Amino acid sequence: MLRLDGVEAGYGKTQCLKGVSLEVREGEVVALLGANGAGKTTTLMAISGLVPVRRGAVTFQGRALGGLSPAEIVGLGISHVPEGRRMLPRLTVLENLELGAYRRRDRAALRRDLERLFALFPILAERRRQLAGTLSGGEQQMLAIARGLMARPRLLLLDEPSLGLAPRLVVTIFETIRRINREGVTLLLVEQNAYRALQIAHRGYVLETGRIVLTDTAAQLAKNPQVKAAYLGG
Repeated sequence: MLRLDGVEAGYGKTQCLKGVSLEVREGEVVALLGANGAGKTTTLMAISGLVPVRRGAVTFQGRALGGLSPAEIVGLGISHVPEGRRMLPRLTVLENLELGAYRRRDRAALRRDLERLFALFPILAERRRQLAGTLSGGEQQMLAIARGLMARPRLLLLDEPSLGLAPRLVVTIFETIRRINREGVTLLLVEQNAYRALQIAHRGYVLETGRIVLTDTAAQLAKNPQVKAAYLGG
Protein backbone atom coordinates (compact mmCIF):
# COMPACT_ATOMS: atom_id res chain seq x y z
CA MET A 1 0.00 0.00 0.00
CA LEU A 2 2.75 2.44 1.02
CA ARG A 3 6.39 2.43 -0.02
CA LEU A 4 9.29 4.72 0.82
CA ASP A 5 12.40 4.32 -1.35
CA GLY A 6 15.59 6.07 -0.23
CA VAL A 7 13.75 9.02 1.29
CA GLU A 8 15.81 11.97 2.45
CA ALA A 9 14.09 14.84 4.25
CA GLY A 10 14.70 17.44 6.92
CA TYR A 11 14.27 21.00 8.12
CA GLY A 12 16.38 23.82 6.73
CA LYS A 13 19.98 22.62 6.58
CA THR A 14 19.29 19.71 8.95
CA GLN A 15 18.86 16.36 7.24
CA CYS A 16 16.77 14.06 9.45
CA LEU A 17 16.10 11.15 7.09
CA LYS A 18 19.08 9.62 5.32
CA GLY A 19 17.77 7.16 2.79
CA VAL A 20 14.76 5.64 4.56
CA SER A 21 13.13 2.70 2.77
CA LEU A 22 10.13 0.86 4.16
CA GLU A 23 6.78 -0.56 3.13
CA VAL A 24 3.35 -0.98 4.68
CA ARG A 25 1.07 -3.66 3.24
CA GLU A 26 -2.68 -3.41 3.19
CA GLY A 27 -4.28 -4.55 6.44
CA GLU A 28 -1.13 -4.31 8.53
CA VAL A 29 -0.16 -2.46 11.66
CA VAL A 30 3.50 -1.50 11.20
CA ALA A 31 5.44 -0.07 14.14
CA LEU A 32 8.21 2.48 13.64
CA LEU A 33 10.51 2.42 16.67
CA GLY A 34 13.48 4.54 17.67
CA ALA A 35 14.86 6.94 20.23
CA ASN A 36 13.88 10.62 20.37
CA GLY A 37 15.41 12.39 17.39
CA ALA A 38 15.74 9.24 15.29
CA GLY A 39 13.47 10.62 12.57
CA LYS A 40 10.18 8.86 13.30
CA THR A 41 7.96 11.95 13.26
CA THR A 42 9.81 13.33 10.23
CA THR A 43 9.05 10.08 8.39
CA LEU A 44 5.32 10.49 8.99
CA MET A 45 5.46 14.16 8.01
CA ALA A 46 7.28 13.30 4.79
CA ILE A 47 4.54 10.79 3.92
CA SER A 48 1.75 13.28 4.60
CA GLY A 49 3.44 16.12 2.71
CA LEU A 50 4.20 18.31 5.72
CA VAL A 51 7.95 18.02 5.14
CA PRO A 52 9.29 18.05 1.57
CA VAL A 53 11.12 14.96 0.33
CA ARG A 54 14.52 16.06 -0.93
CA ARG A 55 15.48 12.77 -2.53
CA GLY A 56 13.84 9.39 -2.97
CA ALA A 57 10.16 8.61 -3.44
CA VAL A 58 6.98 8.00 -1.47
CA THR A 59 4.29 6.01 -3.26
CA PHE A 60 0.80 5.13 -2.08
CA GLN A 61 -1.12 2.42 -3.90
CA GLY A 62 1.30 2.83 -6.79
CA ARG A 63 0.95 6.62 -7.05
CA ALA A 64 3.90 8.90 -6.36
CA LEU A 65 3.11 11.52 -3.71
CA GLY A 66 5.91 13.91 -4.66
CA GLY A 67 4.61 17.40 -5.36
CA LEU A 68 1.18 16.81 -3.83
CA SER A 69 -0.15 19.06 -1.07
CA PRO A 70 -1.10 17.62 2.34
CA ALA A 71 -4.76 18.16 1.45
CA GLU A 72 -4.38 16.18 -1.77
CA ILE A 73 -2.65 13.37 0.13
CA VAL A 74 -5.55 13.24 2.59
CA GLY A 75 -7.86 13.02 -0.41
CA LEU A 76 -6.00 9.93 -1.63
CA GLY A 77 -6.71 8.13 1.64
CA ILE A 78 -3.90 8.94 4.11
CA SER A 79 -4.79 10.53 7.43
CA HIS A 80 -2.20 11.77 9.96
CA VAL A 81 -2.83 11.92 13.72
CA PRO A 82 0.06 14.09 14.93
CA GLU A 83 2.03 13.92 18.14
CA GLY A 84 0.53 16.21 20.76
CA ARG A 85 -3.05 15.79 19.45
CA ARG A 86 -3.24 19.33 17.96
CA MET A 87 -6.84 20.00 18.95
CA LEU A 88 -8.51 23.27 18.11
CA PRO A 89 -9.26 24.02 21.77
CA ARG A 90 -11.94 26.69 21.29
CA LEU A 91 -14.01 24.49 19.00
CA THR A 92 -16.30 21.77 20.28
CA VAL A 93 -15.64 18.05 20.01
CA LEU A 94 -18.18 17.86 17.20
CA GLU A 95 -16.62 20.79 15.32
CA ASN A 96 -13.17 19.18 15.57
CA LEU A 97 -14.59 15.95 14.16
CA GLU A 98 -16.30 17.79 11.31
CA LEU A 99 -12.99 19.45 10.41
CA GLY A 100 -11.50 15.98 10.00
CA ALA A 101 -13.98 15.44 7.17
CA TYR A 102 -13.53 18.84 5.50
CA ARG A 103 -12.88 17.29 2.06
CA ARG A 104 -15.95 15.07 2.14
CA ARG A 105 -19.35 15.94 0.66
CA ASP A 106 -21.22 12.69 1.39
CA ARG A 107 -23.40 14.01 4.21
CA ALA A 108 -25.38 10.85 4.84
CA ALA A 109 -22.17 8.79 5.10
CA LEU A 110 -20.67 11.46 7.37
CA ARG A 111 -23.54 11.10 9.82
CA ARG A 112 -23.09 7.33 9.82
CA ASP A 113 -19.36 7.71 10.44
CA LEU A 114 -20.01 10.11 13.32
CA GLU A 115 -22.32 7.60 14.97
CA ARG A 116 -19.81 4.81 14.40
CA LEU A 117 -17.06 6.86 16.04
CA PHE A 118 -19.32 7.82 18.93
CA ALA A 119 -19.92 4.10 19.43
CA LEU A 120 -16.15 3.52 19.37
CA PHE A 121 -15.50 6.45 21.75
CA PRO A 122 -18.65 6.84 23.91
CA ILE A 123 -17.07 9.61 25.98
CA LEU A 124 -16.89 11.78 22.85
CA ALA A 125 -20.61 11.32 22.31
CA GLU A 126 -21.22 12.54 25.85
CA ARG A 127 -18.96 15.55 25.31
CA ARG A 128 -19.82 16.41 21.71
CA ARG A 129 -20.85 19.99 22.65
CA GLN A 130 -17.90 20.52 25.00
CA LEU A 131 -14.89 22.63 24.01
CA ALA A 132 -11.98 20.39 23.01
CA GLY A 133 -9.59 22.38 25.18
CA THR A 134 -11.46 21.32 28.32
CA LEU A 135 -11.04 17.57 27.68
CA SER A 136 -8.58 15.42 29.57
CA GLY A 137 -5.42 14.20 27.83
CA GLY A 138 -6.93 10.78 27.20
CA GLU A 139 -10.13 12.27 25.81
CA GLN A 140 -8.13 14.57 23.55
CA GLN A 141 -6.20 11.59 22.19
CA MET A 142 -9.45 9.77 21.45
CA LEU A 143 -10.68 12.90 19.69
CA ALA A 144 -7.47 13.15 17.65
CA ILE A 145 -7.81 9.56 16.46
CA ALA A 146 -11.52 9.99 15.73
CA ARG A 147 -10.84 13.20 13.81
CA GLY A 148 -8.28 11.33 11.69
CA LEU A 149 -10.80 8.59 10.98
CA MET A 150 -13.41 11.12 9.85
CA ALA A 151 -11.47 11.44 6.59
CA ARG A 152 -12.28 7.75 6.04
CA PRO A 153 -8.60 6.86 5.40
CA ARG A 154 -7.20 3.68 3.93
CA LEU A 155 -3.95 4.37 5.85
CA LEU A 156 -3.76 6.04 9.27
CA LEU A 157 -0.46 7.53 10.46
CA LEU A 158 -0.40 7.58 14.28
CA ASP A 159 2.32 9.55 16.07
CA GLU A 160 2.83 8.75 19.77
CA PRO A 161 -0.81 8.00 20.67
CA SER A 162 0.02 6.99 24.27
CA LEU A 163 2.26 9.95 25.08
CA GLY A 164 1.50 11.42 28.51
CA LEU A 165 -1.43 9.10 29.25
CA ALA A 166 -2.11 7.18 32.45
CA PRO A 167 -1.46 3.41 32.17
CA ARG A 168 -5.18 2.58 32.22
CA LEU A 169 -5.81 4.90 29.28
CA VAL A 170 -2.80 3.52 27.40
CA VAL A 171 -4.45 0.09 27.47
CA THR A 172 -7.70 1.61 26.17
CA ILE A 173 -5.96 3.46 23.34
CA PHE A 174 -4.12 0.36 22.14
CA GLU A 175 -7.25 -1.77 22.30
CA THR A 176 -8.93 0.88 20.15
CA ILE A 177 -6.05 0.86 17.63
CA ARG A 178 -6.35 -2.91 17.33
CA ARG A 179 -10.10 -2.59 16.74
CA ILE A 180 -9.60 0.10 14.08
CA ASN A 181 -7.21 -2.22 12.26
CA ARG A 182 -9.66 -5.12 12.45
CA GLU A 183 -12.27 -2.88 10.84
CA GLY A 184 -10.06 -2.49 7.78
CA VAL A 185 -7.76 0.48 8.36
CA THR A 186 -4.03 0.00 7.76
CA LEU A 187 -1.78 1.73 10.31
CA LEU A 188 1.77 3.05 10.51
CA LEU A 189 2.41 3.59 14.20
CA VAL A 190 5.15 5.68 15.84
CA GLU A 191 5.25 4.89 19.54
CA GLN A 192 7.77 5.26 22.38
CA ASN A 193 6.06 2.44 24.26
CA ALA A 194 7.75 -0.24 22.18
CA TYR A 195 6.32 -3.07 24.27
CA ARG A 196 2.73 -2.03 23.55
CA ALA A 197 3.46 -1.21 19.91
CA LEU A 198 4.97 -4.63 19.21
CA GLN A 199 2.03 -6.33 20.90
CA ILE A 200 -0.40 -5.02 18.29
CA ALA A 201 1.90 -4.66 15.24
CA HIS A 202 2.45 -7.22 12.51
CA ARG A 203 5.89 -5.93 11.55
CA GLY A 204 8.27 -3.22 12.66
CA TYR A 205 11.21 -1.05 11.69
CA VAL A 206 13.87 0.47 13.94
CA LEU A 207 15.20 3.93 13.05
CA GLU A 208 18.53 5.28 14.31
CA THR A 209 19.74 8.77 13.35
CA GLY A 210 17.62 8.84 10.21
CA ARG A 211 18.39 5.35 8.94
CA ILE A 212 16.51 2.05 9.13
CA VAL A 213 18.82 -0.31 11.01
CA LEU A 214 16.51 -3.25 11.65
CA THR A 215 13.28 -4.72 10.34
CA ASP A 216 11.41 -7.92 11.21
CA THR A 217 8.09 -9.27 12.33
CA ALA A 218 6.86 -7.73 15.57
CA ALA A 219 7.26 -11.05 17.37
CA GLN A 220 10.89 -11.37 16.31
CA LEU A 221 11.69 -7.74 17.15
CA ALA A 222 10.28 -8.28 20.64
CA LYS A 223 12.78 -11.15 21.09
CA ASN A 224 15.73 -9.34 19.51
CA PRO A 225 18.46 -8.64 22.13
CA GLN A 226 19.28 -5.27 20.55
CA VAL A 227 15.64 -4.15 20.67
CA LYS A 228 15.12 -5.54 24.17
CA ALA A 229 18.16 -3.69 25.50
CA ALA A 230 17.34 -0.38 23.82
CA TYR A 231 13.54 -0.19 23.99
CA LEU A 232 12.10 -2.94 26.18
CA GLY A 233 14.04 -2.46 29.38
CA GLY A 234 16.39 -5.42 28.94
